[in-house]
Amino acid sequence: FDFFPLTVEYREKAYSAGKIPGGFFKREARPSEKEILSARIIDTTIRPLFPDDFKGETQVINFVISHDQQNDSDILALNATSVAIAVSDVPMQKIIAAVRVGRVDGQFVINPTFEMIEESDLSITISGSSNAITMVEGGGNEVPEQELIDALLFGHDHIKMIIERIVELQGLCGKEKFEYVPVSIEETLTSKVTELVGNKLNEFNQIVVKEDRNTAKKEMTKEIIEQLEEEFEGSAGDIKTIIHDLDSESMRRMILDTKKRIDGRTPDDIRQITCDVSYLPRTHGSAVFTRGQTQALAAVTLGTKMDEQRLDELEGESTKSYMLHYNFPPFCTGETKPIRGTSRREIGHGALAERALFPVIPAETSFPYTIRIVSDVLESNGSSSMASVCGGSLALMDAGVPVKSPVAGIAMGLIKENDNVVILTDILGDEDHFGDMDFKVTGTKDGVTAIQMDIKITGLSVDIMKNALDKAKVARLFILEKMVETLPSHRDQLSEFAPRIITIMIPQSKIGEVIGPGGKMIRSIIEETGAKIDISDDGTVLIASVDGEAGRKAKERVEALVEEPEVGRTYNGIVRRVTDFGAFVEIIPGTDGLVHISELDTSRVEKVEDVCKVGDRIDVKVINVDSDGKVRLSRKYVLTGEEVPPEGVGNGKPSGGGGNRRPHNKSRR
Repeated sequence: FDFFPLTVEYREKAYSAGKIPGGFFKREARPSEKEILSARIIDTTIRPLFPDDFKGETQVINFVISHDQQNDSDILALNATSVAIAVSDVPMQKIIAAVRVGRVDGQFVINPTFEMIEESDLSITISGSSNAITMVEGGGNEVPEQELIDALLFGHDHIKMIIERIVELQGLCGKEKFEYVPVSIEETLTSKVTELVGNKLNEFNQIVVKEDRNTAKKEMTKEIIEQLEEEFEGSAGDIKTIIHDLDSESMRRMILDTKKRIDGRTPDDIRQITCDVSYLPRTHGSAVFTRGQTQALAAVTLGTKMDEQRLDELEGESTKSYMLHYNFPPFCTGETKPIRGTSRREIGHGALAERALFPVIPAETSFPYTIRIVSDVLESNGSSSMASVCGGSLALMDAGVPVKSPVAGIAMGLIKENDNVVILTDILGDEDHFGDMDFKVTGTKDGVTAIQMDIKITGLSVDIMKNALDKAKVARLFILEKMVETLPSHRDQLSEFAPRIITIMIPQSKIGEVIGPGGKMIRSIIEETGAKIDISDDGTVLIASVDGEAGRKAKERVEALVEEPEVGRTYNGIVRRVTDFGAFVEIIPGTDGLVHISELDTSRVEKVEDVCKVGDRIDVKVINVDSDGKVRLSRKYVLTGEEVPPEGVGNGKPSGGGGNRRPHNKSRR
């Protein structure tokens, strides 16, 4: 192999939490998003710790076989991976460990439970060796940079304690590391290629335009392969590897020695930024964010509670009303590849961007919409996930989502040779590839919302990370200014194409009456009005419609179903039944009352039909509601204008059995 073939798998067994998997086959299938993200964290942590010249095929598999549904198993898996490699004969340069740091009530907490994470204002996964940090990933609610550094130091202190125990275990039962044969290229070929390359790569790396620079390098590589074809038969792959390494050295030396980058920028410069909003005419919100040769098209769609994602994980079932999906099609880097589902990289980048925007998303109680953001990367030359954050933030504001503040993201890089250190702002694809660090930081003007750091060296000092965070803050504030110039705040109104959601509360005891037997009542309202209705167990009713009129009609129907007859109030009702002793009048859908014959008029009435017939509309006043819910009505009180006392009128004449005839009462026998 000309690369290190490491694969990492993390799988959660349903039996570990006493569950049976869903689906037709009732067994674990393809990995979930949570499993993929956990595997990526493990991979990112351990990959830099293997020797550079070790190319042995290596696989790490983690099975979660017992789960208490209170603690996340990803940190346990990462530490188990470190232990497994430490006691095995597989070579590894350093032993690592990991912790998650939360903060509850102002106090840092190591490996918080799920319940504590809900209360925490930050959650950061930290991996490290005994003297350096190797991986950071997490987020927080606009956390100041210094507090992040404090969290990293706190976590690293506990990492050292775990490493001590792993070293102790390694001494007890660890195997001797096997000696491997480093992958090497014939020295004669290396010397010949180096001679033919000469100073060309240094010259090519002065070409600012990426396409022109890459074309020059490809043509040179092709020429060298053709020149050496006879002397070194079948060596095309080795020649490309040699040129790749020389190219890396050329770019790194240029940055370290001249502080100049391959696109002409200084280390702190940010590429040109342009922002466009309302780019797509039919979406609920959209934005195009361009930074240099990286461009992301973000679109926001607002849905109802029925559009929520339902999750069935080891810790329990839950729903998700906010999500961000990231797509990286091959054309964005000028390549042709088959598209076979969402890649692990796309899932990882989407999760980072989703985490970045989460702290500014309004609470469901104030904005009861399901929010889906899609970021399609149209071109990429580094930092496409950060472009997705910026584009997603603008698209949310364009959609009228009342976000607390705009969010921007920046990717920081590093070139390090011994004590010579250069931190790069807004890295290119080549700087990510040839550099030592990819440190992504997102946040608002007030603090950090998400971070992700992976490195290609064995660790970073806290001082370097602090310096990178400080530079990232300067860059983030600059980008936020550009975004605010385009759209200062979220729009006052939702898109005309977005659903309008009306929220009302009904008594929990009335939920059954609104739903009806077998859902008959709620289905009829949906069919008649065209609105969508969702009822929660606490009595919250969400009514969604594209036009406000359908929602208003559905709201009136629901309110009528739960309305209680009010003593002293006048209703315009429909006569539903006539008897010898009076008329039954429906005053609220599903609720009727008796107008006794003596209450039909101010004068004596011989026959009820002399005053009203079935189907007539008449004005009646509620004069009494008894303890059984039976309603007594009077037309006479309406005619005379007489007020009904708050406690109602005494029973007097027999009621004849009028009362509530709602389906809900029948279903609760």
